Amino acid sequence: MTLTAAQRATFESIFDTFAPGDGDGIPSATRLGAVPIAEGMLEANPRAEEAELLARVLSLWDTPIGGILLGIGPRRFSSLPAARREAALIAMSDSRLPLKRVLFQNLKSAAMLSYYIAPGADGRSPLWSAMGYPGPPGPRADAAAPPLHPQTPVSDLSLDCDVVVVGSGAGGGTAAAVLAAEGYDVVVLEKGAYYDDRDFDGSELGGLARLYAPGPSATAEGQLSVLSAQCLGGGTVVNFSTSFRTPDRVRAEWAAHGVPQFTTDEYDQALDAVWRRLGVNGSHSAPSHRDRIMQRGLAELGWHVGELERNVVGCDTGVECGRCGYGCRIGAKQSAAKTWLADAESAGARLYTGVDVRRVETEGGRATGVTGRTADGRTVTVRARAVVVAGGSVQTPALLRRSGLQNPNIGKHLRLHPATAVWAEFDEDVRPWEGAMQSRYSAEHADLDGSGYGVVYETAAANPGLSVAFQSWRGAQAHLDVMKRLARYSSVGVIARDQDAGEVRVDKNGEPTLHYTLSDRDARRVQAGVAGASRILEAAGALRMFSGHQAGIEWTRSSGKPLDAFIGRCAAAGYGPGRCSMAALHLMGSARMGGSAETSAVDPDGATWEVPNLVVADASTFPTASGVNPMISIEAIAYMSATRLAGRLRA
Repeated sequence: MTLTAAQRATFESIFDTFAPGDGDGIPSATRLGAVPIAEGMLEANPRAEEAELLARVLSLWDTPIGGILLGIGPRRFSSLPAARREAALIAMSDSRLPLKRVLFQNLKSAAMLSYYIAPGADGRSPLWSAMGYPGPPGPRADAAAPPLHPQTPVSDLSLDCDVVVVGSGAGGGTAAAVLAAEGYDVVVLEKGAYYDDRDFDGSELGGLARLYAPGPSATAEGQLSVLSAQCLGGGTVVNFSTSFRTPDRVRAEWAAHGVPQFTTDEYDQALDAVWRRLGVNGSHSAPSHRDRIMQRGLAELGWHVGELERNVVGCDTGVECGRCGYGCRIGAKQSAAKTWLADAESAGARLYTGVDVRRVETEGGRATGVTGRTADGRTVTVRARAVVVAGGSVQTPALLRRSGLQNPNIGKHLRLHPATAVWAEFDEDVRPWEGAMQSRYSAEHADLDGSGYGVVYETAAANPGLSVAFQSWRGAQAHLDVMKRLARYSSVGVIARDQDAGEVRVDKNGEPTLHYTLSDRDARRVQAGVAGASRILEAAGALRMFSGHQAGIEWTRSSGKPLDAFIGRCAAAGYGPGRCSMAALHLMGSARMGGSAETSAVDPDGATWEVPNLVVADASTFPTASGVNPMISIEAIAYMSATRLAGRLRA
């Protein structure tokens, strides 16, 4: 989507209402260059329907009719003074109509994210200096040469192999390594590009633009934001390196869905193999200041606190670690690109980037390969004895549907681990963008009602762009004042294990859309987590606290008001679309494993019920939500399913 001049002018007036700057050298969103950044994200979105909807909104917004719909009367939004424009946006955020609230959240997210990641004309945003944020360090001149040698097709390409693997992240990388080690000729196709240590500059703008998929950026109902990796190595390149084995209770639940190996030695051995190959250890888990604050509060309450193990070697657990959501500059993170894909390539696997696989080809009920295309329109055809799909919980069901599979469970049973955060200001220097991404957690409320469902508490390194994702906006100056004090803020994240599910659907162009509405019982668990996070931060000595609710709910110690009143206001505000800033933290289950085609999309081997040599090997196979960060579980399932596939190919 390319904006017209009139649409761009409307965008600028909206952005400058959210971020007008101030008189102390802080420029407006337009002057800082936020609008071109947002426009670039829009142009990259492959979902034409979303772009068309935004175009219609922007065309109508700054007209008399648009003014009536906004509640400002038959006048142009851009003609109003700043205070009136602010009031119009806040009124939209408080609307009884979910559509208006969601539109506000989408505009707020686009404006504030673009504003805080914009480097400005000289590469050093004045915002960063005002916050005490050091900004990105740039690429390392002494970075090692990239270990992998993928090719990007520059002409039509036709290949033959034993197994073609679609996707190169936790699942695809692991499956490729296992199959190549068994002597099979493996081809790996990745839609994203290859970036390694010397490409990572520590910037939010560079990381988001290069390493993440351009959409979907939110669920269709607008309740949760979504961020998915798209690069060689997938989510393992940008995740927080948090390593959990699949909990025993979850394993038993998965086995009860008709996949008995989850409670046997076979899965134990897969977990052990993954743990060893990733080099998971507790030697790089020195707590950040954020983690020390959370641990302090947990200790004061007498609640559980645990140390997280991580798949890193040589991590500084300091300045570098805090940026590794945008790529690890020092090569410490043992991503799939550093481990499984390196193993696969050493064993003869061929890696290709820039290939968007559109269809699995079948004949006589068997997969015969895949067809895809490059960004410049080149055709890629790979013929194979078997196909492994590992595109993740968004792209995998879309590919299966485009390929003609009819099983009704494909796309169903989607879990997202809904997450939000409570922020607090302290009388100490926190610098939340520094330190280990995550090194402490609490499972105090992981089972809230005896069902095995609840929340986990974790912290996360918060660079400016990420931090605004979980904050409300009740006016430009108030928001800027908080951001100027960001160095003294810390947060406790609330990660819910969702019991109820959403769905991945495919639009008329074959692109996936996520449909998910937080159920009442899952919303109650999120609220219990918000209450728990609030108590942790209060016990740790917070001076001021606020939730992600757009209603602007806050608590100050100096007010003398009880914390329970704050918690009650959060509960009353609720978690409907547009009410609270929430994110889909881990996407799972949309092509789940099970014991029958009536209840699942793939069988206990990971093979689709309709096409036995078409195997799924990613988080979409989870029968239910894992309840913990899923990387280890994804790789263990992929290891197990790839090993089984190798046996069938030999037979």
